[in-house]
Amino acid sequence: MQLRRKLLKALAAAGLLGPAGISGLIGQALAKGNAPVAPGLHKLRGSVTVNAKPAKEGQIVGAGDTVITGPGSEAIYVIGQDAFLQRESSTVSFGADAVQNLMRVVTGKLLSVFGKGATRKIQVSTATIGIRGTGCYIEDEGTGANARTYFCLCYGEVELTPSAAPQERETYSTTHHDKPMYVHNDMKMPKMMVPAAVINHSDDELKLLEALVGRWPPFYGQGGPKY
Repeated sequence: MQLRRKLLKALAAAGLLGPAGISGLIGQALAKGNAPVAPGLHKLRGSVTVNAKPAKEGQIVGAGDTVITGPGSEAIYVIGQDAFLQRESSTVSFGADAVQNLMRVVTGKLLSVFGKGATRKIQVSTATIGIRGTGCYIEDEGTGANARTYFCLCYGEVELTPSAAPQERETYSTTHHDKPMYVHNDMKMPKMMVPAAVINHSDDELKLLEALVGRWPPFYGQGGPKY
């Protein structure tokens, strides 16, 4: 618990928890020790809506809901064993059918960590992503043949199926950002999936999200490169 408290205080000092600092999200996490924080929205910055209505801290997000962040905005929220950092100008929808366990990143940028259990299916403009007990980062942009998705399986296992070329489906696992990919939707390209670099997300952000749901990321304490 002391290590977790030290980590969360460091993240607050670094500004990852926004202007509220120790009084907001960090305060809840510290009070919980190793236990998960309560479900719902835990940090809002700028314009954030749930189902087209202004969001409020503490508001529950779940099946059938759509979260939208405007320019310069951000939201951190917890749903069960899962935690999300939704960046600016992003739209994320959660399926109404709990059995299908479906979510859709309509556009924008989302960092997520998922608990063990049923496989989560994520739909993006270029692919279907099946994951369980993982951390991943997605950037989705464009439409039609111009659509492109950045996908980093930060750790865990995935089945990644490009919509334009399902025969290129790959199932793989990583431990620490080992195989980031760009997934395209342009049939003129020889391959829909091409290697990418690690961009726009950090290990500290993953540690924060996992801490909110009472876990550590699997790379914690293992050495190796830092992102």
